[in-house]
Amino acid sequence: MGLEHYVRSGQKLLRCGVTTGTCAALAAMGAARLLLTGKAPATIRLTTPKGLPVEAVPEMCRMENGRAFCALRKDAGDDKDITNGALIGAWAARTQGPGVEIDGGEGVGRVTKPGLDQPVGAAAINRVPRRMITEAVLSVCDEAGYDGGLSIEITVEGGEALAGKTFNPQLGIVGGISILGTSGIVEPMSMQAMRDTVTLELAQRRAQGARHMVLTPGNYGLDFLRAQGISEGGVPVVKCSNFIGDALDECAVQGFESVLLVGHIGKLVKLAGGIMNTHSSLADCRTELFCCHAALCGAGQKVCAQLMGAATTDACIHILDKHGLRGPVLQSLTDAVGRHLERRVAGAYRVGAVLFSNEYGLLGQTAQVQEIMEGWT
Repeated sequence: MGLEHYVRSGQKLLRCGVTTGTCAALAAMGAARLLLTGKAPATIRLTTPKGLPVEAVPEMCRMENGRAFCALRKDAGDDKDITNGALIGAWAARTQGPGVEIDGGEGVGRVTKPGLDQPVGAAAINRVPRRMITEAVLSVCDEAGYDGGLSIEITVEGGEALAGKTFNPQLGIVGGISILGTSGIVEPMSMQAMRDTVTLELAQRRAQGARHMVLTPGNYGLDFLRAQGISEGGVPVVKCSNFIGDALDECAVQGFESVLLVGHIGKLVKLAGGIMNTHSSLADCRTELFCCHAALCGAGQKVCAQLMGAATTDACIHILDKHGLRGPVLQSLTDAVGRHLERRVAGAYRVGAVLFSNEYGLLGQTAQVQEIMEGWT
């Protein structure tokens, strides 16, 4: 798969890969081209949401009962991804109505619990991959002069077995893997490599004269910062992945005066339990923390049981809303996040956190946030 993009890890360069969403969009594009032109494409090319072009050679293309199929192997680059090498395919067929219909077939999970990116009953193909698939297929329709509709069915060979190695079963996604990705690109996430990258970037920012810092775990945080205009204040933003504690420690080493941590509640709620490495393989106590703080705020056993059974933090918030508990519970959780941050930083600098959700927007901020942001000017 043609992607030559690298990220620096200390003195090493690590090769990036592509997401399952990018692979699905490429496969759908190839299947649509075979269906509408009768010719199997030698290569398929698209531009990811990150702006990087990706080119792939299909492993197989064929026609069967009026439908076209195209598949290719996922290349995760230097990332340790269980889906690396998986055969991701797409079936394309003409439909009566206009537009592009997208569903999941063999090896693609289906949503069985509320609170996820897609509704209950839908294929676990997230919003950004759905948009990528739609845009890729429509571009082929335009090239072929076809103004009818197409149905696309995404498949993953061995996807159900792969899903057993993920958190999909606990989240309520059954039958296969999820088709994910927000940027279309997989950046290598080996633990030491990412720690080295964060350390290097923080040191560089301090050497360039920065006194204040914004940390965010990932792409959702970057999107929120842009939407809120926080990233336009001249304060540098560093993506720290799951290594929040390590990043906070490095900020103390480098002598920053203030640090603002901005992240999705699905990550930052773990800080309310003192968990400073938020990778799900190490700790996933999100619902337990919601349950504990809800109980502290007066929730009964029934509400606590619902929270413990929720698939996501957004689903937890929905439950709290039904019982009029969102405000006090989120305040309790946010206060706990603030206490654990203060304990970790131990007076080395001012620290605060902003918690948000893609569905609910701004959810809370710790006591020092306003003072920190006022200090930027």
